[in-house]
Amino acid sequence: MRGGALISGNPVAGPNLSVEETLKVLAVLRHSPHGEAAAVGAIGLIAAVIAVDRLATSPRQAAAVAFGLLVVAMLVLAVVLVPWRRLPAPHADRVAALADLPAEQVARGERLHAELRPSAYGGRAVTLAAAVGLGLTPAGTALVTWAGGVLGGSWVAQVLAGAVAIALLNQVFTLPFAAWAHTILVRHGLSTQTWRAWAIDGVKALALGLVLISIVLLGFYGAGRASPQWWWVWAAVFLTAVSVLLTFVFPVLIAPIFNKFTPLEPGPLRDRLLALAAADGVAVREVYVADASRRTRAVNAAVGGLGATRRIILFDNLLRPAEATQGSPTKDGEAAKAMSDELLRGATDDQIAVIVAHELAHAKYHDMASRTVLGAVRLTALMCGLYLLDGWTALLRLAGVDTLTDPRALGLFVVVLGAIGALLRPLGKLMSRRFESRADRHALDLTGDPASFEGAWRHVVEVNLADASPGRLRYLLSASHPSIVERIATARAYARQQGDSVTDAAADIPEAFAPLNSAVSGQGCR
Repeated sequence: MRGGALISGNPVAGPNLSVEETLKVLAVLRHSPHGEAAAVGAIGLIAAVIAVDRLATSPRQAAAVAFGLLVVAMLVLAVVLVPWRRLPAPHADRVAALADLPAEQVARGERLHAELRPSAYGGRAVTLAAAVGLGLTPAGTALVTWAGGVLGGSWVAQVLAGAVAIALLNQVFTLPFAAWAHTILVRHGLSTQTWRAWAIDGVKALALGLVLISIVLLGFYGAGRASPQWWWVWAAVFLTAVSVLLTFVFPVLIAPIFNKFTPLEPGPLRDRLLALAAADGVAVREVYVADASRRTRAVNAAVGGLGATRRIILFDNLLRPAEATQGSPTKDGEAAKAMSDELLRGATDDQIAVIVAHELAHAKYHDMASRTVLGAVRLTALMCGLYLLDGWTALLRLAGVDTLTDPRALGLFVVVLGAIGALLRPLGKLMSRRFESRADRHALDLTGDPASFEGAWRHVVEVNLADASPGRLRYLLSASHPSIVERIATARAYARQQGDSVTDAAADIPEAFAPLNSAVSGQGCR
């Protein structure tokens, strides 16, 4: 039987798409709100489907053909969707920017991050060791078998109980490193949480993570049981749908688990932000204030959600005067001493407008849609790769299983995904920096206020104790945003282009460009 059965007659797919039907689909996508990203992604996926239909003679060959085409599609998507061209940040301006920043606060930020690195690296090392121990030895298989047996021994029980067992084991191993990091953040005055509040947040995050990973794993292993030859197709469809759904529901269902969001009171600031969004052509539902000050002294903002769920979110630290953000935790009183009234003052309306302008850029340019399309193609390629890897008997033998779709192979599944994620991480960070660089330029163009833009990063160094100029290797491997000295240099180069001067930028704006979920961990912005 030909590989065309994948499309026309096998359990996976429906009828063949004609050329006319394909063009109609692309036309609809092209004129949708996220047209270019969706159309380019659809071209890649449809090309893979057609190639598989015409060339493949077996499921494994189909997966190999699809994998190769999807890798090419990812490269094309990266070229087309990622704004590789970035703002100029002259070296001389970077050097001058670093020299102009308050030396004491720069040194404090460097000390903070130097102290945090051992706990971060230690936690990763322990996680890696645990993953290898459970994934590349029969230990993981034995753990999942035992945990599943407690709930009856079915494949569903193995998936659910195995996920809980592995997650709890990892939590036990990494908890000391997380607690170590919390003590450092408290000592430097960034965290305002008591140990009780910190523990409650950890339990919430663990519970939420278990729910989400259980849904993902049930879909993956369910596809393996329902369609042993074509599970990689169904798994890709299911996991992509879940990721898109989470994008919509995160701001309205998940974020409120960790923060309370209240509408910003009617007034000049609310009117200005909504007018700014309207002028930028971005529809937002409302402006909300998150009660971040009960968790961190770091400052932040975001534009979250898609479509009807899109809203502007401001940390309450942006809006409150110093005395409103100084309440120290009862058992962590030392934290209050680390920050002064002067550093904890709120931001002005002009400064908040610059922050929101950056966030609006992500919505205006459909950055979330672009990342979703990239993620969908990458996820589909990953499922193809996993199916091909499923034929590597030597690897399977290490874990004591016959196939990756056996729930007892959960530990091996974690190791493989972790390895792939580690390899792709630097490229993902690079693309993120390019998206953020474009958003910076948009904020400068929309507000015409490079002085406030520079002031934002001065404030981040002072209040958030951000690392103004991280080491080159750390920057390349882990930075999701341009460095602070890069951004200040960008503002100065932009100001020269516009004929302005920003040499006296004393504005104090919070960092608004890290994802909102940084507050969930209680660590604030970097």
